[in-house]
Amino acid sequence: MLVGSSGGHLAQLLALEPWYRNRSRSWVTFDTPDARSLLDGEDVVWAYHPTTRNVRNLIRNFGLALRQLRRRDVAAVVTTGAGVAVPFVAVARLLRIPTIYIEVYDRIDSATLSARLCRPFLSAMLVQWDEQLRMYPKATVVGNLL
Repeated sequence: MLVGSSGGHLAQLLALEPWYRNRSRSWVTFDTPDARSLLDGEDVVWAYHPTTRNVRNLIRNFGLALRQLRRRDVAAVVTTGAGVAVPFVAVARLLRIPTIYIEVYDRIDSATLSARLCRPFLSAMLVQWDEQLRMYPKATVVGNLL
């Protein structure tokens, strides 16, 4: 299951296409025009948004995560953030589903809030720049996705 906010987070997940091309997958993102266009023909679950400072949607996304992760045969949750990642990563970890967070490429000086919140629940933390290892010392550098 690939989880990410629409826009740049989704673009970075889409860059993983050579990896997921021959794998069954589902997506979780926001129902926006760009996401609808980019994910046309894919199995998509539309998450509640906005997520920034919106406790109601955070709670709704926890419920969505619980329903979707229990209903589907999910081998792993892979995410680039942002707010929608937190409930899916936390619930996946509670259900013993591996969780992988890929820090976005444009944050090399400070950790993103979603990465900090997800960190305790992660099976693996991946970064795109060597400089990001300062914030995530045990992460694995995978290089730029875009």
